[in-house]
Amino acid sequence: MINLAVTLHTKGKWKEAETLQLQVTKARQRLFGLEHPSTLASMNNLASTYLDQGRWKEAEQLGTFVIKTTKHIPLEDPRAILKSMASLALIYLNQAKWKDAEEILVQVVETSDRVLGPENLVALTCKANLASAYFLQGQWRKAEGLQVWLIETRKRVLGPEHPDILSSMNNLVSTYINQERWREAEDLGIQVTETSKQVLGPNHPDTLICMNNLAMIHQGQGKLEEAEGLQLQVMKACNQVFGPEHPNTMTSIASLSLIYANQGRWKDAEEFQTKELELCSWLIGPKHPSTLTSMNNLASTYCSQENFRKTIINNY
Repeated sequence: MINLAVTLHTKGKWKEAETLQLQVTKARQRLFGLEHPSTLASMNNLASTYLDQGRWKEAEQLGTFVIKTTKHIPLEDPRAILKSMASLALIYLNQAKWKDAEEILVQVVETSDRVLGPENLVALTCKANLASAYFLQGQWRKAEGLQVWLIETRKRVLGPEHPDILSSMNNLVSTYINQERWREAEDLGIQVTETSKQVLGPNHPDTLICMNNLAMIHQGQGKLEEAEGLQLQVMKACNQVFGPEHPNTMTSIASLSLIYANQGRWKDAEEFQTKELELCSWLIGPKHPSTLTSMNNLASTYCSQENFRKTIINNY
C-alpha cells in the first residue's frame, strides 16, 4: 500500500494517494502507536500530499506535529527527521513564510551534508528546496548557482531523464525568466518540456508547470499568440488534473490574464484577474504576496481600460 501510494503520488494522482496514505497511517497508529517512526513517516507523506493539493493549513498542522514529536524520539535513521523538517519548510514556502523556511533548510542542508553526504538523495532534495527559498526571495544568483549544481549532480547520480532532474531544470528556467534571460530560458524550457512529455506524460503536473513556464517565455519575447495558445492548453489541463481551485490552476489563470492584458484585451484580462483574485483571497488569504500581486494586476487593468477610454474620447 505504501509503495502504491508513492507511485500514485509520483504520477500526480494525489486523491488516490491520499486515500491509501490515510489507511496506512491509521493502521500503523493502531499497530505501533502514534509516536512510532513508521507512523510519523506515514503522516509526513500525507502532509506532502496535502501540500501538493494546495491544502496548506492541513499540511502545516500535520507537518508541525511530526516535527515536534520526532524531535524528542530517538531515531536510528537521521533521514526521518531531515525529511520531516524539509517537508515543513516546503509548507512554509507555499505560505510565503520564506525566512522561516530558509532557516530550517539551511540547517537541514548542513546536517544532511555532514551525516549523509552531499550527494545523498535526501540531501539533494533539501538543496532543491533551499534553492526554491532563495528564488522566492528574489536571490537569483544563489538560486541559480544551486540549481546548476543540482542539475549536474543529479544527472550523474540519477541519470539524464530522472523526474528530479527535470524538476531542477524547470526551476532553473523560472530563474532565467525572472531575470528576463529569454534566450537561455527558451532553449532550456523547450528541452525540459519535450522531455517531460515523453517521460511523465503530457498531463502530468510537472509537465504542465513546464508548459506554463514556456508560455511565460513566449510572452516575455512578445510572441503573444503562441503564449496564449499554450496557456489555454495549460489552463484546461490544470482544471482537469488539479481542479478549478488548485494553486497551479490559479497560476495558469494569472498567466493567461497577463497575456490578455499585453494584447490590450482588457475585458478578458479583467474577467480572469477578478477570478484569480477571488481564488487567491480564499485559498491563501488577502495578505499573501500572490494575492497582493493579483490585486495590483487587476488595478493596472482598470487603469489601462480607463486610459484607453479617455484616449478614444479625446481623439473623437
